[in-house]
Amino acid sequence: MKIVLQRVLSASVKVDGVVVGAIGRGYLLFVGIAADDDEQTVRRLACDVSKARLMEDAAGKMGVALAEAGGEALAVSQFTLLADFSKGNRPSFNGAAKPDIARPLFNLFVSQLMVHLGRPVPTGVFGADMKVELLNDGPVTVVLE
Repeated sequence: MKIVLQRVLSASVKVDGVVVGAIGRGYLLFVGIAADDDEQTVRRLACDVSKARLMEDAAGKMGVALAEAGGEALAVSQFTLLADFSKGNRPSFNGAAKPDIARPLFNLFVSQLMVHLGRPVPTGVFGADMKVELLNDGPVTVVLE
């Protein structure tokens, strides 16, 4: 599993021109589920995201977790995070989980994140062609695996 976390002032995701998920200040999470991922991995990373102290504290330093800062999270499934270019210029996605495996694990990630944050976590639409807009804050971008 690979997550690209971007601290944002705002973010939204559209499908067919319609906003399906949007947040204000918080984390935009691009989530790639690998073929060998399991529920334990998903639960651990949901906890890691919730505990990541990337929000600014009173001194302007990264020292506050998302829930403590009153921030929001938007999760977008993105199998392309598992791209493998080791055999040439065209990526292979063999390391990504098939949709019938990835979808329930992505949904588990979102539900676990909701438990940890104590608030809803909007999402994109799994498998759809999505347009994501964001206003990166910092910029702060980290990768969790």
